[in-house]
Amino acid sequence: MQYKRIFVAVAMSAIIPATALAANIPLDPTNSALDPQSPYATLYLPQNAPTSVDQVGPDAWTHAYGNPQHNAAFSVAKDAPQWIRDGVRWNFPEARAWPLSDSHPYGEKVDGLKEALPVQTQFYGNALGVSVVRGVVYAESDDMFAYAINAQTGKLIWRSSPVENNLMSNPLVVGNHVYLSAGSVSFNFANVMKYAKHPRQAGRGKDISYNGIFCLNRENGQLLWSFKTAGDAMPTPAYAEQSLFISTGDGNIYRISAADGKELWKTHVGGIANMSSPVVMDGRVYVSMSVIPGLYALDVKTGKVLWKGEIPGAVNTGMGDVSPAAADGIVVMDTVADAKLVDGKPTMDTVVRAFNGTTGKVLWTVNLGRGARIPAFKGGVPMIHDGTVYVGTPVTSDYTAINLHSGKVEWTWKVPNPGPAGAGRGAPTFYRGMLYISTGPDIYAVDPKNGRLMHRYHVGGRFGIVNPTIVGGTMYLGNSWDWVNAVPVKDVNPNFSESGK
Repeated sequence: MQYKRIFVAVAMSAIIPATALAANIPLDPTNSALDPQSPYATLYLPQNAPTSVDQVGPDAWTHAYGNPQHNAAFSVAKDAPQWIRDGVRWNFPEARAWPLSDSHPYGEKVDGLKEALPVQTQFYGNALGVSVVRGVVYAESDDMFAYAINAQTGKLIWRSSPVENNLMSNPLVVGNHVYLSAGSVSFNFANVMKYAKHPRQAGRGKDISYNGIFCLNRENGQLLWSFKTAGDAMPTPAYAEQSLFISTGDGNIYRISAADGKELWKTHVGGIANMSSPVVMDGRVYVSMSVIPGLYALDVKTGKVLWKGEIPGAVNTGMGDVSPAAADGIVVMDTVADAKLVDGKPTMDTVVRAFNGTTGKVLWTVNLGRGARIPAFKGGVPMIHDGTVYVGTPVTSDYTAINLHSGKVEWTWKVPNPGPAGAGRGAPTFYRGMLYISTGPDIYAVDPKNGRLMHRYHVGGRFGIVNPTIVGGTMYLGNSWDWVNAVPVKDVNPNFSESGK
């Protein structure tokens, strides 16, 4: 059965009657047609869309952090518009924008600074970075809205809130579709009690709100279809072979059709999906889960589990925090591990392990060192570029470069002034001979050859599990203070030059 969903468009400062734009679209949940004055009605401002000349950047966004390697860097053609080659600067305030200049998170007086920093990332602003496709920046926020923003001007094209739940991932953008995943870190009391008795049966996000995948029209933000799940769907799906691969908080992994959301297969592996997003490489989908820590390789066509990889001593939430990176037939995973008291204080290690993508054989293991236990997302997302793994850890607030094939540590760089919650969660970005890292309120340019700090640029607010997305001469970021930021790369690296080659 279909119902009408009210859809609001504003053009040239005049409001078009909603009835002229109403479309027969399946509602979510059923019978919830929105009044056009509702703050959750889809808002569409077509006059802010980029012109055909300004539709620059990648044609699609298929994985968290841009691709299976997690390196969100995209060059532009030599004849691309001047603005994208030189870089633009703007700050876009989302629905609950907290002043970037205010270093105190919303809940500091209640939770204390150490806890309030990650809590604001989890429930308030952008947990991950942004996606950029053909001149448009797409962002999901914990404020329950998704946004499409003109990459040149920073003006809103559309805003949509398809479901009452946090939106914590990278939007995937393929063809005329934008895919969002909805879920939160919450457990209700019944599932907390179930977890205490039967950890393998508990589910994060169950009976909390509406979880799942929501498909929007890329042009105007209208809801097209949804695929609901019992457990949370916080992680970004992976797109491959006209399908989306999803992991959920009740231990399931799905393949669904990207065209209409039809379920193609479902495999129950147990555990809980936190923020670990699947990656697809060479006909396999790699998914990491928490509570029952493990990295799973599944056959893309059948959903059969081909192998399971483990990291000794992995803390129960650790492997589900981190999205694996994949390149050259190798899958790289890290986790916090071996939790123990040292001088009466809780500490843990961070361990990185590389697996053969075909067989699951362990290729090498590196311990990044022991540090104090920090709150929330405790791992660092690895990035692979040209045979090197770059990975951070908020336990020690370091970034480390490791040879992908041998496991040899090349260098380690310590984040200055990491703050009480630690720094180093987001994947770095390699672009034109420089490594860019967003953590805390700042962006850093680091020499990828030796780990030497080259320059620091202050934005404000806080970057959570955020990678800088670079297109041409502009860097785009999501901020926990509920902003999307655009910064010229040359502001972060004064020696930068976008050659356009």
